[in-house]
Amino acid sequence: MFRWLFFIAIYFLLGFYMLQALKTATKLQWVYYFVAGVSILVLANFIYQWTFGASEGRVLSRPMSYAAGLLLAVMAFKLVSIIFLFSEDIFRFLSAAYQKISGVSNEFNLPSRRRFLSIMALGIAALPFGALLYGMYKGKYNFKVLKYDLTFDDLPNEFDGYQITQISDIHSGSFDNHQKIAYAIDLINQQKSDVLFFTGDMVNNKASEMKPWAKLFAKLEANDGKYSILGNHDYGDYVDWPSPQEKAQNLEDLKNLQKEIGFDLILNDSRYLEKNGAKIALIGVENWGRGGFKKAGDLKKAVSKINSDDFKILLSHDPSHWEDVVVEDDLHYHLTLSGHTHGMQFGIEIPGWIKWSPVKWRYKYWAGIYEQMGQYINVNRGFGFLGYPGRVGIWPEITVITLKRNSLT
Repeated sequence: MFRWLFFIAIYFLLGFYMLQALKTATKLQWVYYFVAGVSILVLANFIYQWTFGASEGRVLSRPMSYAAGLLLAVMAFKLVSIIFLFSEDIFRFLSAAYQKISGVSNEFNLPSRRRFLSIMALGIAALPFGALLYGMYKGKYNFKVLKYDLTFDDLPNEFDGYQITQISDIHSGSFDNHQKIAYAIDLINQQKSDVLFFTGDMVNNKASEMKPWAKLFAKLEANDGKYSILGNHDYGDYVDWPSPQEKAQNLEDLKNLQKEIGFDLILNDSRYLEKNGAKIALIGVENWGRGGFKKAGDLKKAVSKINSDDFKILLSHDPSHWEDVVVEDDLHYHLTLSGHTHGMQFGIEIPGWIKWSPVKWRYKYWAGIYEQMGQYINVNRGFGFLGYPGRVGIWPEITVITLKRNSLT
């Protein structure tokens, strides 16, 4: 209760501070009251959803996630504007103190706020506010196809030019637009890849979330098959189940759904992809994540049926597994495919110039292709979204990787 009261007090304090800028920037009283009213309504909606809305353990329900998204947008607007206003207030205070101490003025009088600074503060604050709203309205379905060519010395000749499509982190429990998802499925099929890999987190919590979308995802096509693994959300660990049996049944239901969709679910096991008599090893591990995440992945068990000199593709949901275990393993894993981070669904990416997201402070390998000790990993930015119901700058990703053999070897 104390934390709630503290948050509400800070929220209104920031709001009051920001509204002073509106008073300086505009003399239209209705603007002042409109912004104040919207701010109060957004907070009230969030509190209502938190108190009476349905929830799924540590994962927000859909109405709750939108309420939280709106609150985040308003808070971003307030915080950015206050950075400018507070900086000016420090200058105003120092200026008044100097005039008082130096004898220029007999009284301690703060100079008035400068209108142009208030307007600039509000204008700049509108950028993250608008971006977060755009991310909720359109950004979450702004699917991008990212293509990479990776060259290996020991790739079998028969697999030169072999094309892989990877998707990850579907999070079907967050979807709210059938038309947009159908478009994304068509976009995946348009790549006409030889094989399709899904690297975990089909749902937020429960297998039932995927049932309305199963027929749509069953339309995914790949000549050499569709393969999948589990992510941390697929185990149902973030829900308070009535009994262990119901939790176990949920996982079985999800496994059966994956089969219905056409995925070959690999659980600490391996397969071979064959082409004209040559083969490459496909390895799939259950979720293994650093820190408090589930560590069901058993790499030794997963590779027990393959040869050490095979060309290897590893499916592992969490990139921390690659960093902490895979890279230093006795075997050489040519390519690992992961997801999990979502790129935090927020950041700035301009190819060849900047690639940044706050998630980089948590994960060293958080989006795109990385190489270490001659081994590659692709961290997919995710197909869906979770928590904040949108994406800003880090768009939903369909990865297409073409394997190349080094012509000099």
